[in-house]
Parts: sequence; structure tokens; C-alpha cells
Amino acid sequence: MTDQPKTALSMWERSNIVRSFRWLFSWRGIRRVVIVLAWTVTIIGLWYGEENWRGRRAWNQHRQATEARGESLDLSAYIPKPVPDDQNFAQTPFLKATFLQPNIPVLTNDLYARAADHVTKTKSVEADKGRRHFTDLAAWQMASDALQSGALKRDQEFKTDKTGLAARAAAAPVVLDGLKADEAIFAELRAASSREFSRYPLKYDLENPWRILLPHLARIKQVCQRLNLEACADLASGQPGPALADVKLMLSLADSIKSEPFIISYLVRVACEQIAVQSVWEGLAEHAWTDPQLQEIQARFSSYDFLADAQQPLLGERVCGILTVDLAKKTSFLAIGDYQGRDTGWFEKMLFNRICPLIPSGWYDQERLNYCTLYDAQWKDVVNLAAKTVSPSTAEFNAHDVNRQIQGVSSGKPESGSGFKALLRHRLVVTMMEPSVHRFAAKIAIAQTGADQAALACALERYRLANGQFPETLEALAPRFISHAPNDVITGQPYKYRRDAGGQFILYSVGWNEKDDGGTPGKTLFDLAQGDWVWSYPAMEP
Repeated sequence: MTDQPKTALSMWERSNIVRSFRWLFSWRGIRRVVIVLAWTVTIIGLWYGEENWRGRRAWNQHRQATEARGESLDLSAYIPKPVPDDQNFAQTPFLKATFLQPNIPVLTNDLYARAADHVTKTKSVEADKGRRHFTDLAAWQMASDALQSGALKRDQEFKTDKTGLAARAAAAPVVLDGLKADEAIFAELRAASSREFSRYPLKYDLENPWRILLPHLARIKQVCQRLNLEACADLASGQPGPALADVKLMLSLADSIKSEPFIISYLVRVACEQIAVQSVWEGLAEHAWTDPQLQEIQARFSSYDFLADAQQPLLGERVCGILTVDLAKKTSFLAIGDYQGRDTGWFEKMLFNRICPLIPSGWYDQERLNYCTLYDAQWKDVVNLAAKTVSPSTAEFNAHDVNRQIQGVSSGKPESGSGFKALLRHRLVVTMMEPSVHRFAAKIAIAQTGADQAALACALERYRLANGQFPETLEALAPRFISHAPNDVITGQPYKYRRDAGGQFILYSVGWNEKDDGGTPGKTLFDLAQGDWVWSYPAMEP
């Protein structure tokens, strides 16, 4: 048997892995690895530096351009200034307790609290939601009787078609008696409503702007709902004086949150204004208001400019988006999901928690820039303050255009798997948080239309009191009954108006579809899909 040559290598020695390790740990190999690592670190450092510089530069340029227009990107610029307690409407004991004891329920012993869930709309009202209707005081009386007798059941409903003046007048004393539990609170608020300023003690300095508690909004609306019921009962019982006091208090409560830089505060204010309009409408429909009372109501509604008032909450909401990026930088982008109530999966949480600490700071600047840019793009040319108009078609076009720019967006939320794509494109915040401009623009138009129509209806009623009938045209109101008639906020043209055969009139805006439907309302009072926004009265009882 022949011996193997001494030069032959063993299998171990011939292994590529072993040879690679020998090379790697040789002086030449170590030197090359160090060079590669150095180049890698240098490239990564240069990339981080470039991304940080690029993002910071772009954001600073945008900030400077925004501030040059007179708009601040700091929340402190939109926080209402402190006011002395004795001049502050929000410092009344009832409203102050909202923040001192936010978890203690109030207004729980009156008729509204105990029966509101049981008083429902009739089929005729449900079928004609495009018009205003009298409050069903007879149904409230039935609910009160059931409460007094102890026979009220959990699922019991009360509704009637007895909305004529006689039926409402008969039920009014019972309704007013059911609201006596609130008299002290109403008196306290009326006395304080003459105060010049209003500033609620919100904690604006929180790191997370979405954690700022707003418990007063619900309480303000609750009071307005009760005041409206009381005003309608007062009107039915022939007491327009107390009803006017309720209307004025409702509007004072609504205006008490006017200076707050949040869209939700604006929306609650609009809702309270619409509640007050219902009381005004019922008094006008029954010709219950006197000329001096009408002048007072008209002056109040004529003073409203909801288009201009919307600018503060819009700018404040934009700042909250910027603060959300700051919060994400300190914690994680998952904080946005927590704010939205999104159910974030464990895998997504793990990835974001690993990735967020590695993100260049310039990416957060790009997030701020894209949020503000796309936020502003949604509102471009939607509201024209000079012409005092709101353009539904522009709002819809802008919304579609912005959604087209944000990939992976469906109904305002990122589609499955789009989160990291949006992160790489620096549009994660705008993808997750961008509000619906179309709907908010509609709320602005609705608020202004409600105020305009209420003011015009008061002027028309004053003309009727003086002349025995409504005028042929709106032009006949000026200058005696109104100095300048407001125009339709949608078209910028005069509101549509005509007298009907029954001696009443129809006053309407062309509505959100920007089409004159001849005074035919949509399915709801302010329908966003079809029909006009109509102010009219039911036929008078013989």
C-alpha cells in the first residue's frame, strides 16, 4: 500500500470556511474589514447628516414662509389670553365645577335628563327631515306623566302628531315644571353672561395635545338642549320674554368657546347655535316675537361671521398635527395610533419600536412639512373671506387631490401594509390624521347659513308686522328692516326667496350640491347630497 504524499492537504485544511476564517483574521483581512466598516460608517453618517440637513432646511423654509403670512406654528399663539375671574364667564360656579369635578354628573334630575331618550320623532317628521318642525311638547307631557306615576318603562317611547299651538300650549306648563330643577343654574349663567370675556381652564401645556380634556363642551350643549326645550314651552304658553332670555343664554354659552383653537370646540359651538335657531324658528312660525325682540335677535345673528371664526381652530388644528410629530419623535409613531384608537398588532408594534429610534431627525421635519403642506392644500380656495363664500366643489376637488397624493389612504386611514410605505415617504402623520376638509367646510357653511336665514327671517317678520304681509322680494327689506341682506354663502348671490299662496314664504340656499332645486329640501335639513337648505313654516292653523 502506497503512502499518501506529504504535500496532500487534509479535508479540514481544504475547507473554504476554514480558509476564509484564516484570511479574515490575518493582518491583511482585518485591515480590509476595518476599511469596509469605516467606509460603511462614513456613508451612513453622511446619509444621516444629509437627511437631517435636507429635512431641517425644508422645514425651516416652510416655517419662515408661513410666519411671513402672519400665521404662527406655535400653539401658544392661539391660546386665549388669561382674564380676571370677575370678567370671566367660564368662572361661574357651575362651569368651573366642570373641571374641578369632571366625573360628577349634573343636570340629572330634570325632565330632559329623565325622558329625552323616550321622546321620539313621529313618522311624519322622520319622512320630512328636510324641514323644521315644532317641538312635540305633548310627547314630553306624556313622558312626564309616566315618570310621575312611576309607570315609565326602559324601552317606552312617546310621540304624537299634536304639534298645533293648542296642544303645545296645554303641555307647556308640565314641561316647564319638569325643568324647574335647573332654574338656579340658568339664573347663575344668565347673571354671568354679561361678563365681557370667557376662558375655560384648559391645560394647553400638555405634551400630547390630544390629551387636553374638554369636559365643558358636553356640559354646554346639555344646558342648551334644556334651554331650547324651555324656550319652546315658553313660546307655546305665550311668554316670549322668558323665551328670548333662553335664546340669548344659549348663544352666550355657544360664544363662550369661540376663542378655543380646536375644531371640536367650533363644531360644538355650531351645534349650540343650531339649537338656538330652533327656538327662534318656533317663535317666528307662530308670530310670537315682538318687533323689539326681533330686532335684538336679528342683531345677534347678523353679527356672526362663522367663516372668519373658523380660521383660528383650523390653524390651531394644524399646530396640533405638528405637536403630534414632536410627540412621535420623543416616543413612537404608535402614539398616533393610540390617539386614534387603532388596534395596533404586536408585529407592527415591534417593528415600529425598533425602527423609530433609528429614524433620522430630518425625517420628522419632513413629516411636519408634508403634514402642513397637505393640510394647507386641502383648504386652498375653499373659504373666501372677502366674498364670504364656501365652495363645495373646491373642497371636494382638494380632498380628492390630497388623497391622491397620499398613497395607501382609504377613508382617512392607512390601508393594510401601507404604514411603512407612508413612513418612507414621510407622510405617515398626514395619512393617519388628515381631517375631512369636505365635512368641516360643510359645517362652516351650515353655521353661516343658519345665522343668515335667522337674521333674514327676523327682518321679514318685522316687515310683516309693519305692513300686514311679507314682502315680494328681499330687496324691500332694506334699509328700514335690514341694512344689508346677507348673500348665500354657497353662491355669493342673494338667498332665494318667494312668497307662497298661503301667505307664508320660502327662503333658501342652493345647498351643498350648488344646484337650485326650487326650494325643495333634501332628506335632511342641511343635506350634503341633494336638495336646498330651506327656511319655511308649516301652514297656519285655521
